[in-house]
Amino acid sequence: MARLAQTAGLTEVQEEILSTVRDYVDKEIIPHAQELEHADEYPQEIVDGMKEMGLFGLMIPEEYGGLGESLTTYALTVEQIARGWMSVSGVINTHFIVAYMLIHHGTEEQKQRYLPKMATGEITGSFSMSEPELGSDVAAIKTRATRDGEDYVVNGAKMWLTNGGSSNLTAVLVKTDEGAEKPYQNLTTLLVEKPRGFGKVAEGLSVPGKIDKMGYKGVDTTEMVFDGFRIPQTQVLGELPGKGFAQMMDGVEVGRVNVAARACGIAIRAFELGIEYSQQRSTFGKPIAQHQAIAFKLAEMATKVEAAHLMMVNAARLKDRGQRNDVEAGMAKMIASEYCKEVTEESFRIHGGYGYSKEYEIERLMREAPFLLIGEGTSEIQKTIISRGLLKDYKLR
Repeated sequence: MARLAQTAGLTEVQEEILSTVRDYVDKEIIPHAQELEHADEYPQEIVDGMKEMGLFGLMIPEEYGGLGESLTTYALTVEQIARGWMSVSGVINTHFIVAYMLIHHGTEEQKQRYLPKMATGEITGSFSMSEPELGSDVAAIKTRATRDGEDYVVNGAKMWLTNGGSSNLTAVLVKTDEGAEKPYQNLTTLLVEKPRGFGKVAEGLSVPGKIDKMGYKGVDTTEMVFDGFRIPQTQVLGELPGKGFAQMMDGVEVGRVNVAARACGIAIRAFELGIEYSQQRSTFGKPIAQHQAIAFKLAEMATKVEAAHLMMVNAARLKDRGQRNDVEAGMAKMIASEYCKEVTEESFRIHGGYGYSKEYEIERLMREAPFLLIGEGTSEIQKTIISRGLLKDYKLR
C-alpha cells in the first residue's frame, strides 16, 4: 500500500468508494489512456463505466437519485481518476459544477427536472463564463440575453467549454439588463438545453468543432455561438436574473477544489512513474535511485505530493462543514497546480531521453500538467483571492 496521499478519518463508505474507483482506474483507465489520448478519442467506454458506478451522481442528493456524498469524497475520487487520465476527470468536472449549482441555486422544479437524469448520466453538464475576448475579467462579458415576451434572445460567443459538444445541458453566464450599477449584478445564468454534437445544434445555436489542444485530449473543448437563440425565462437558474455571478463563483469555488484534486492525481502518477523508473534504470553499476541527485528529487517530489493533497482535503472538508473556503480553495488550487508541474517535470528529468518519447506515459503528463495552471483561474488570480481574504481577516482595527 502506497503511503503518500492517504486521508485520515474516512468512513467505511468513503473507503469502499475510493477502493472501487482505484481498482477501476488501474484496470480500465491506465491501460487505455495512452492510445485514446494520442488518438484524441472520446473515452466513451470509460465514461459508460463511470455512469454504471454512479459517479455522475456522486454528490447529487439521494432524493434526486444520487449517492449524496460529500465534496471530500468527490475530490478524492477525482484525484484517483486524474491519476489514471486527467481528461476523464474533466468529463465529470463540469457536470459536477452544473449539478452543484442546481442543488444550491435552482428552483425545486429545476432540480426535479434535471438532477435525477444527471445522476444517471442521461443528462451531462457543461458550463461557460469565458469568451473569446476576455479571461479573468468576468464583468466584461459581452454575450447578451434580451427579454422578448416570455423568452430571452441570446447573441454572442462563449469560449473554452469543456464537454461543449458531448454535453446536453450547459449553464451559460450572460449579460442581462437589470438596471444595476454594479456590472456583476447584471449577469444571469441560463440553463441551455441542447442536443449533443457539433455544428448547428439548434436554431440560433452552434458548437464549432473541438479546439485542438496541446494536452487534455479526448475530452472536447469548444466554443458556443449564439445568434438569435431563444430560451424561455424559466430557464434562468433560480428564475431570478442578475444572480448569475454569485452562482457561478459558488460553482467555481468548489471547482477549484476539483482542479486541485486533479493536479494531485497527476502529481501522484508522475511520482509513481519516476520512482519506478529510477529503480529500473542503472548507471555506474547501480540503480539511479541510489544516486543522491535522484534520491533527493524523489524526496522533494513526495513532499510536494503530500503537501498538495493535505491542502486539497482541508479545503474540501471546510466546504463540507458549511464554512467559507475561498482562501483555502485558492491556496489548494495554486499549490497543487504549481507542485503538479514541478513534480511532473522532475519525473520527466528522471526518465531522461525516454521521457521525450510518446511510448512513455510521462510524456503525456508533461502536456497535461500545464493546463491546471490555467483552469479555474491562474495562480495570479488565486493570489488575488487569497490576499483579499487575508486582508479582511487580518484587518487592523
